[in-house]
Parts: sequence; C-alpha cells; structure tokens
Amino acid sequence: KLHPVDDTMCLSYVLDTGVVNRHSLDYLADHWLDYQTIKYEDVCGKGAKQVSFAAIAPEAALDYAAEDADITLRLWQILKPRLAGSGVASVYERLERPLIPVLAHMESRGIIVEQSILARMSNDFASRMANYQSEIHTLAGEEFNIASPKQLGEILFDKMDLPGGKKAKTGAYSTSADVLEDLAASGVEIATKVLEWRHIAKLKSTYADALVDSILPGTGRVHTSFSMVGASTGRLSSSDPNVQNIPIRTAEGRQIRTAFVAAPGHKLISADYSQIELRLVAHVADEASMIEAFQAGVDIHARTASEVFGIPLDALDSETRRRAKAINFGIIYGISAFGLARQLGIPQSESRDYIASYFEKFPNIKAYMERTKTEAREDGFVSTLFGRRIHISGFTASNPAMRGFAERQAINAPIQGTAADIIKRAMIQLPPILAAQSIPADMLLQVHDELIFEVPADQANDAMAVITDVMERAADPVVSLAVPLVAEAGMADSWAEAH
Repeated sequence: KLHPVDDTMCLSYVLDTGVVNRHSLDYLADHWLDYQTIKYEDVCGKGAKQVSFAAIAPEAALDYAAEDADITLRLWQILKPRLAGSGVASVYERLERPLIPVLAHMESRGIIVEQSILARMSNDFASRMANYQSEIHTLAGEEFNIASPKQLGEILFDKMDLPGGKKAKTGAYSTSADVLEDLAASGVEIATKVLEWRHIAKLKSTYADALVDSILPGTGRVHTSFSMVGASTGRLSSSDPNVQNIPIRTAEGRQIRTAFVAAPGHKLISADYSQIELRLVAHVADEASMIEAFQAGVDIHARTASEVFGIPLDALDSETRRRAKAINFGIIYGISAFGLARQLGIPQSESRDYIASYFEKFPNIKAYMERTKTEAREDGFVSTLFGRRIHISGFTASNPAMRGFAERQAINAPIQGTAADIIKRAMIQLPPILAAQSIPADMLLQVHDELIFEVPADQANDAMAVITDVMERAADPVVSLAVPLVAEAGMADSWAEAH
C-alpha cells in the first residue's frame, strides 16, 4: 500500500495560488526561508554543455540532493500546519494529493506517436509553405524573407503603402497577428497568405518536426510532463512536449493528431465533457431558461440565438447560431463589445446591442458577474464549487487594463476552476473503478475537458461505458448540479479519429 505522500509544491499551490508567483523549491526557499538554494545549472552545467543528473559523480550531486531533501522538509513544516485553518484542506486532500500517482502513471505510460506520419506531414507542410511563399513574393513584386518581421513590415507598409502600419521602439513595423488579421479582414490578399504561411510554419516546426525529437527511442512513445501548478485556476498544463495546445480548429492542426495512435490490438478512446463551462455558468447563475435547456438536452447555442435575436428555433440559420455561440462563450470570458465585434466581424454598436440583449434575456448571468466581481474585490479571492481558492490582485490598479483583467479573471476563474476540479475528480476515480471491473484501460493524456485512454480493442466498448458514466457523475456527491454533465466518447486507431 502506498504511504501518504505530501508535496510542498502542491501545498503551496493550494494555499497561495495568486499570492506567490511560483511554487518551485528554489522560489519557495527564498520566499519562506530567505535561503538561496544550489541551482541545477551549478551542478549539471548550462545550455549545450548541460549533462543529465544521472551522469554526474555522486560527490558532485551530494550537496544538491541533500539540500533538496532538507529544504523540502523545512517548507513542509511551514506549509502543512497552515492547511487546517485555510479552508482548502479538502481541495488538497481530495483533489491534488490523490492525483499525483495518477499523473505519474500517465507520464510513464506515454502515448505512441508514429514517426513516419510526422515525416510525411513535415514534407507536405514544407511544399505548402513553398507554394505560399511564391504567391506572397508574386503579390509583393519581389523576393524577401517572410519569417523576418522587419522585411515583411517594409514590404507591406513602405513598398505597398498599406494602412495600419505602426512602428515599434525598434523602428520596425509591427506585423503581429492582430495587424495582419485587420488587413486580411479588409481584403488584403498578401496578409491572408502570410497568416496561412505562418500557421503552416508553426505546425511544421512546433509539431511535425519537434514531436519527432520527443519520441523516447526505448518506448516509441511521447512522455509529456504534466504540471499541477502551471495555471492559477486548477487546470493542468503540459510540457516537453505540450500536448494541450495542438490546434484543433483547423484541418492542418487536426492532422497532427493522426500521428498519435494506439498500440497494435488496442484502440484509443477520447472522452470529453460537452459544454461543461456553459453548464456550470447556468448552475452558478441559477439561470432558469438555460438550466431548462440543458435538462431538456436542447442545443444551447440555438436556444440562445432564439432568445437573443427573437427568432423561432425552426427558423434559425447556422450563421445566427454561430453568433450566439460566440456570445455564449465570450460572456464567460468577460468579452467586451470591441472583442465580440472583432470576432464576428460586425460593427461595435451591433455587438453592444447583442450583449445588452443577452443580459436582458439572461439577467441572472449579469447578476452572477457583478456579485462575483464584488466578492473578489472584497475577499481578494474567488472560490470554485469544490472550495479551491484563486487569489486575484489588480482590482485597485491605476491601469484600467489591469483592473479589467482582474474582473474578467474573477468571473471566469470559478467556472474554469470548477470544470478543472470535476475532471480531476474523474481522473482520480477512474483507475480503481476500471481495475475493479477488470478493464485494462490506461489513461494517457488529459487535455482540459478531454481524457485519452488506450484499451485492448475487444474491451473498448465496455471501457467507454464506464468512462463516460464516471465522468458524468464526477461532481457527486460533493456538489449537486442543477444541470446534467454530459461526456461524449469515441474510439479509433488514432486520436484524430477518436475525437
């Protein structure tokens, strides 16, 4: 039986998210003990000359390793006693600590990534970049380095004399995505092509090429590192490689996921929560018409469109539903009239009317937002439905942008944080439940609202039924939600097909 383990990083995270900047041993030693630790680089070297810890002589490792153990104990003696009076003991005991062995297993298991698929993709991306490059050079009337913001800025704003050119302190024009998107929206073809070229270039370098380097030769698998302290809301983050930011909105992004495959004789199962954050908004705001829509299983975006735009459900077109979807998700993130106008490509006056109409139809959501901002300003933190505290500063900042950010964070953090807590509860519950039913399913990845499993093909259907059932009941019995949680699952040979 595993003995209980405490983790000073997780203790600090649960106690002080938003209060201290980081939760690493080096930072906490300085913050709590006023002590400067021996740094990893001091022992293993830097940059290209860095060696692994396993390669150094025991004498060289001794002080570093002994200090690690000593400082960890000293931090534990400071942090652990604070837990009892903090109001967040159950978050640590029931959500964070039990998740540690689950994530350790996921990391060591890894997921197969097919090198040959990535190589094919890299070649395909290279030829598409070459095509875009020749089109861009033709439109510009000369050859230049598209990857150089300086050269691109000179072509767009000096040579082609396009509007919107702003020079930074360096003297070069800004060619950020925002600038190019504005030009593309007004019909400038070269800006559209450059955005496409950048998109493909990023996929090629960050995924098609870099993922190959992440495959462990001994296993043929990619073993990502999950961080439990990377995001203030309780969400997990992932690195080396980051599996959570593989784009899914574009066909090319989805293509990357075709390289993530199941072992022979196995299937991958992708199970994810349907619109969990919107469901939680309906619950915390106690918004009757939204709750009713979720309980009845109707299309929430269509229902919103019908309410906000005053159109009968059977007369809705896809564009109106798309607008309602943007408003639904935008509202959760505290979107402004400017932001919504930009997203939908409509005048600000129109987007302002949409937001006003939305709050008129769903007054409890407006009330929730105002209430949450007030409480966060007074308490200095917001809480998830499971008691996780997210400390927020910036309400009194002189900079209005910082105040606005604090307010948006206050509105969104309890929602996003509760969704993160729910999936963590599912992750903790699933391994023992699957094992008890003799289903050898391995949880491999978590991508926000989605879990990926690998399971023998002949047991995949049984596994899917158990996984979705546990996910849908993960909030019980701690929180009784007014809306049902819905988990949808698919299985296939690759992640792309399963999702």
